[in-house]
Amino acid sequence: VKIDRKRKIAATALLRIFGYPTEEEILEIFKDIDTHPEISYIRNTLAKDAAKNEAEGFIEVYKRIRPGDLATVDNAKSLIYAMFFNFERYDFGRVGRYKINQRFSHDLPITKENRVLRVEDLIEVISEIIKLNISQKDQDDIDHLGNRRVRAIGELIQNKFRIGLARMERIIRDRMSTLDINEITPNRLINARPVIGAVKEFFMSSQLSQFMDQTNPLAELEHKRRLSAMGPGGLSRERAGFDVRDVHPTHYGRICPIATPEGPNIGLVGHLACYARINEYGFIETPFCKVKHDILNKAEETENEIARADLAAPGGKEVIVKAGEVISAKAAKALEKISEIKKVPVKPRVTAEVVYLTAFQSENSVTTAATTPTDKNGYFLVERAEVRKYGEPESERVDTIDYMDVAPNQIVSIATSLIPFLEHDDAVRALMGSNMQRQAVPCINPQSPIVGTGLEGKAARDSGHVIINHGDGKVAEVQGDNIKILQNDGQTRSYRLNKFVRSNASTCINQRPIVEKDQTVKRGEVLADGPATDQGELALGQNILVAFMAWEGYNYEDAIIVSEKVVREDRLTSIYIEDFQVEVRDTKLGPEIVTSDIPNIGEEKLKDLDAEGVIRLGASVSSGDILVGKITPKGETELSAEEKLLRAIFGEKARDVRDSSLYLEHGEKGKVVDIKTFSRDAGDKLSSGVIKMYQVSIANLRKIQVGDKMAGRHGNKGVISMVLPVEDMPFLADGTPVDIILSPLGVVSRMNLGQILETHLGIAADKLGYKVKSPVLNGISEDTIKEELKKAGLAESGKAAIYDGRTGDAFEQPVTVGMIYMLKLNHMVEDKIHQRSIGPYSLITQQPLGGKAQFGGQRFGEMEVWALEAYGAANTLQEILTIKSDDVAGRSKAYESIIKGETIKKLNIPESFNVLLRELNGLGLNIDLIKDGKVVAVTGRGEITKEEKVEEKSR
Repeated sequence: VKIDRKRKIAATALLRIFGYPTEEEILEIFKDIDTHPEISYIRNTLAKDAAKNEAEGFIEVYKRIRPGDLATVDNAKSLIYAMFFNFERYDFGRVGRYKINQRFSHDLPITKENRVLRVEDLIEVISEIIKLNISQKDQDDIDHLGNRRVRAIGELIQNKFRIGLARMERIIRDRMSTLDINEITPNRLINARPVIGAVKEFFMSSQLSQFMDQTNPLAELEHKRRLSAMGPGGLSRERAGFDVRDVHPTHYGRICPIATPEGPNIGLVGHLACYARINEYGFIETPFCKVKHDILNKAEETENEIARADLAAPGGKEVIVKAGEVISAKAAKALEKISEIKKVPVKPRVTAEVVYLTAFQSENSVTTAATTPTDKNGYFLVERAEVRKYGEPESERVDTIDYMDVAPNQIVSIATSLIPFLEHDDAVRALMGSNMQRQAVPCINPQSPIVGTGLEGKAARDSGHVIINHGDGKVAEVQGDNIKILQNDGQTRSYRLNKFVRSNASTCINQRPIVEKDQTVKRGEVLADGPATDQGELALGQNILVAFMAWEGYNYEDAIIVSEKVVREDRLTSIYIEDFQVEVRDTKLGPEIVTSDIPNIGEEKLKDLDAEGVIRLGASVSSGDILVGKITPKGETELSAEEKLLRAIFGEKARDVRDSSLYLEHGEKGKVVDIKTFSRDAGDKLSSGVIKMYQVSIANLRKIQVGDKMAGRHGNKGVISMVLPVEDMPFLADGTPVDIILSPLGVVSRMNLGQILETHLGIAADKLGYKVKSPVLNGISEDTIKEELKKAGLAESGKAAIYDGRTGDAFEQPVTVGMIYMLKLNHMVEDKIHQRSIGPYSLITQQPLGGKAQFGGQRFGEMEVWALEAYGAANTLQEILTIKSDDVAGRSKAYESIIKGETIKKLNIPESFNVLLRELNGLGLNIDLIKDGKVVAVTGRGEITKEEKVEEKSR
């Protein structure tokens, strides 16, 4: 064994100090377990054990734990008893005792006394290891969900709190020993900062404390149900192998096998399945419906059940109940009197009783899927069924089944449960579909899907973004931001609505009333929709008329062609809100001032600023506009207190100031929708040196455009390549133009046929005027879809003749046309497109910075240089690597030449060459540039002149 990960100690040495000092006693304990015909594990251990009695055992263990310390029996005893039997030092925790009880089939109460190590526990562990070695059984599976537990927020904070309290205790002890006992007060003794600091540290910097994903209500809901194997005390993505990331059989109904990230975190980050819950010990449980097949012989239990076999008293000839008959009240009482019959075999029936089972509990029983056919009373309609028997898939008689799943979508997460016809999609595409739903941007006119799964309403309610009525009553008043309900008990309840609030993902949270004045409302009814909800149902996208066809190569590589009608009708238009902040500081030269009197700024730029210098509400702004006008004093000298006072009294206007206003960033535009002012005088908490802070919110209405990313719910994603005029779009026989064209090649190899079934059923449901609930893994059959198409007067194949909008001619082949639910994702071209002519340069290399955030240039890398070299484009290559990059003098001369309309002059040496020379100088190497046999001086920014260089050499 190892203690505290130190050197190995013989297990028998530990037993000696725990009350079994002699070899005979140790051999006696394990005589019935250590029974291998060839090897005696205990005798082999005793042979290697240096200790022969209790005292030697103590010294042997102490030497391993504290190498180098003086080992005496007394020292060892005090250390070991404090280490193993002191509750403050050694604690299994409630979970530890629960697991030991479970593993060794004990039923010890989980009390404080039982949470330290018992000698019996040590003997059990050693016995189990010997048994495993003899029987060669499989060892415990570390990835089994019976062995992996969830550490919830409470436990994580509790651990941090414990660390903080330990630090506080240490400070108190130190102060008690140093302060005078007569002067001690609780205030001087106790410092709460370590506790506050430890908890704050968890929320501010822990890997498990994350900024909530608020792109849409589903993203928020799923983020709260996320499980991670990483973080403090967990795995790192570099060390995690395939076994940890794999889907384990025990994930069934507990962790979704589909929803996980695509990158390096695949398999390490998961989501709770729909009905899963976490028990008090942190183990994930999943619900099952109990199946009755052999029940206790009690009249109240057996009455009205159907007997599975003839029931009679042992030795008696008279049959009380025949097989297949219903057990009457009289027969049930007669059976109860027969003490020999302990259990009555009845026809297996699924009851409404729901039990939650952990992974080990469900493995010790026989369970079947929710799709196993039963009648309305819960009796099975088949003799044999597909089951999971002790964790393995098998086919068994229904009278052996103990439990049945509660629903077909029990095994998947909420996001995955929102994909109709999931069973027809490849797992990889289903993964993309469930992940992309969380990236959908709420549209300004949300539309719930025609083809859903039935979970949309529940997901919207549980997200917390729709407003639910709390009591029966009547709508007294409806306003844009407030709903008042006069309840039946006479009370008036008011519900406030969020209007155009910015979410963490810069999307817009806006709630809209869906009730009218004087309308009667019941408890639990939806009063107001939130972002991406429609009549209380989740509505992440739009129902769009689609055609699967190739169109002039514009839908090559999954590109999407969209009709101008979709743009014009604002079908996929979303609001994007961004906050911009500016702090007003107190500098050494005096305070900064917010004003509209900014030096060297024209009237045009100041027209929307108020007298204070802040932009007016509702103003339309674009990049480079001033949002908050601010000036900062500048000067060489620091003002004395007297000078500051005189300045304050006489307000000397002519002093030297510089413009430090808040300008709208490059590439941003929109309308000012909110202005917040935070002031130290008003009691707001601001960082040191800050007097005031202004926050300006700018909303931007974004229509769908070329370059935006769209996706369906089946992992069918693409980028818009073209917005076509309505008259050019292909149209149906009745003249209806399609809204969107997708590539048919995107279906075949991706194996996500769910989108085709959704398209067919969608158009039939739209024509017949209803919405569909097609539950996950138990969806509508192909035959039913054909029937619905037939009812709607459409071809059973789901294909239709389609005509070219430009010529009016019919296309050669009929095309799949239907209604598909498409989402606009939070990857918009407006955020990604970037261009620069002049901008910031790196201080050392003098090359343009990289990235949109830094207003950088496009990197022309090694491979791009090869491409130009291959084409022999010498001049293009030269200007890219010099005047367009780090030739400082050359680029300013080139700018001058362009303005004056002259030809660009000769280029200079790039700055990176000078940097290389300076680095070589730093290594002690003197580099001379020689031209025509003469040493040439290197000119650059702030280097020494030729004369100085020669003088330096002569020294």
